[in-house]
Amino acid sequence: GVSHVLTLALQELSLLCKRDVNGVGMLYDLLRSRWLQALLKIYECLQHYLGKRPSPVTLQARALSREVVELLREAPQSGEIKELRRLLRSPHLKAALLSAHDTVAQKDFEPTLPPLPDNIPENEEAMRIVCLVKNNQPLGATIKRHEITGDITVARVIHGGLADRSGLLYAGDKLVEVNGVPVEGLEPEQVINIL
Repeated sequence: GVSHVLTLALQELSLLCKRDVNGVGMLYDLLRSRWLQALLKIYECLQHYLGKRPSPVTLQARALSREVVELLREAPQSGEIKELRRLLRSPHLKAALLSAHDTVAQKDFEPTLPPLPDNIPENEEAMRIVCLVKNNQPLGATIKRHEITGDITVARVIHGGLADRSGLLYAGDKLVEVNGVPVEGLEPEQVINIL
């Protein structure tokens, strides 16, 4: 991984450091720094996590819970088994936790995008599909009508706002559709109401 490559680079730099080549000592110290080592370790962990893509073990946790309760009924009764049966039969666990688990486990939260048309001309501009969830907070961007083309564009992105934090909208971006509504021919005020 990245740590192995860094170790090899440090070994090479240590040889150059001994020959006192300009700037190598500073680079060697930078690559040996604890904060960079920690950052690379975090990066490797995130890459490992992204590669695994966790998924639920079962889609029916409530049914599995009922089966376990039935199996525990036949088992020799100890204090631990009685406690486990009581927990698994409690309404809080059954109704809230296991029901919520099953609901989430059965949904696909990956975005679904429409297929690209086959007849896109070679000189066609690239288009991004952006999905921002506002949650009662302002978008953090202003829009305007382009003076020449008449297109609705992002005039500016406000620093620290939702659009800025997402990194998905930029000043000058042309808006084609907002929440599934085409914006061609609409006034900026009408588009703001859709946002």
